[in-house]
Amino acid sequence: MCRSIKRLREGDVPATETEIREAALQFVRKVSGYRAPSKRNEDASNGAVDEVADASRRLREAVSRSA
Repeated sequence: MCRSIKRLREGDVPATETEIREAALQFVRKVSGYRAPSKRNEDASNGAVDEVADASRRLREAVSRSA
C-alpha cells in the first residue's frame, strides 16, 4: 500500500505516541491524496488523523494482549 508509513510493531518495542500520530497522518495523506489539506478541509483532515491514531492505538493494545 504505502511504504512510507512506518511499521508500528517491531517485536517487543512499543510504538510511541508520536510514531502512531505520524503513521496516521501519512495514512490520511495517502487516502486523501493531499500533502496538506486546504483551510476548508483542515478540520476534517485533523479529525481523520485523530480517528486513525485512536484506531491504531486500540489495535496495538489488542494485539499485544493476545500475544
